[in-house]
Amino acid sequence: MIAVIDGVRTPFCKAGGNLRARHADDLGAVVTREIIARTGIDPELIDEVIFGNVAQPMHAANIARVIALKGGLGESVIAQTVHRNCASGIQSLSTAALQIEAGVSSLVIAGGTESMSGIPLVYGAEMTALFTALFKARTLGQRLAALRRFRLRHLKPVVALLQGLTDPVCGMNMGQTAELLAREFGVTRDEQDTFALRSHERAVAARERLADEIVPTFTDERFDRTQRIDDGPREGQTLESLAKLRPYFDRNAGTVTVGNACPVTDGAVAMLLASPKRAKELKLKPLGFIRGVEYAALDNRRMGLGPVYATAKLLDRLGVTMDHFKIVELNEAFAAQVIANERAFASPDFARDKLGRDKPIGEIDPDRLNVNGGAIALGHPVGASGSRIVLTALKELKRRGGGHALATLCVGGGQGAAVALEAA
Repeated sequence: MIAVIDGVRTPFCKAGGNLRARHADDLGAVVTREIIARTGIDPELIDEVIFGNVAQPMHAANIARVIALKGGLGESVIAQTVHRNCASGIQSLSTAALQIEAGVSSLVIAGGTESMSGIPLVYGAEMTALFTALFKARTLGQRLAALRRFRLRHLKPVVALLQGLTDPVCGMNMGQTAELLAREFGVTRDEQDTFALRSHERAVAARERLADEIVPTFTDERFDRTQRIDDGPREGQTLESLAKLRPYFDRNAGTVTVGNACPVTDGAVAMLLASPKRAKELKLKPLGFIRGVEYAALDNRRMGLGPVYATAKLLDRLGVTMDHFKIVELNEAFAAQVIANERAFASPDFARDKLGRDKPIGEIDPDRLNVNGGAIALGHPVGASGSRIVLTALKELKRRGGGHALATLCVGGGQGAAVALEAA
């Protein structure tokens, strides 16, 4: 059992929007400084910093170390960056938990950060080869020979974001995997849009509650404008406006649109983790506890079902049922993916054929699921979302006077992650 003392996040903002000028390490430093301030912990007592990050900015190799230094921690504090695609923010927490359980560390700042605005366009192989030839050229003739090979097509960029969101093994992008689940589980366009509308309505209604986990963040280095709220939730969202959007990943027969999928997003999360003994020594009152973490692997093409696979392992490990959880945070990569998971959780056939279980995992009560909205409204900064759903779940448990929560998400590449949480 690992104590979560507290957590904090930046506002989540659409890529290219209000936080576009802040690098991922800047965002990580903001939440690192804030978690130190909120908990009142002496920075010299921090043993380690662990951050999840997916896009890995070129200027900040081992971004966790850069965050630690920018965030006000001393040069003697070790740091590591972890990467498990969409579960990177959970991986940071589980890695911290393992370090604490092993006695390597007793007080760790862990979280995730992502600036999807900063994911670059890059040159393709032909243009790269031309530049290489130019760099190697020693004479004017060699330089001119290299330049004569130039063609306008060489300037066509490789969109790194699209590359990263496409599975290199099955060749499908994440939206196409959602379309596959929609077909296999019979999820209609109207069901997806209705779910998306609920996400926005809940997120808008929860703004005051969510403010408790957000630190106002300067939008650029001039420090003249501050972002205080998530900019994704839409007030006045309607089914009619969602229904007007065209399918994005399958233009002819698809049902997944930009309205019932999560937006590309910037944001960061930091949490302070400790052993119960260390928390008691330092008189730190925990927000809650991590009771268990499980990861699972599955078919890349159906990566969206990761939560059902990982949750099955977690329940077996803990010896509990779905009724154990007062709150469920299931990351909303796509409405089709969440609905498919709901059906898989409740399906006897899926339990028998795919999980080798004699009965289904259990239904997810809609009134317990993503009660403050989810990533369709709030956004999905991939390296940070795992930490965000854990933080949101623990804060909600505290508001409800205690209990247990499940935080789970799907992982690009065919994995799932699930975390069991308990309020202090």
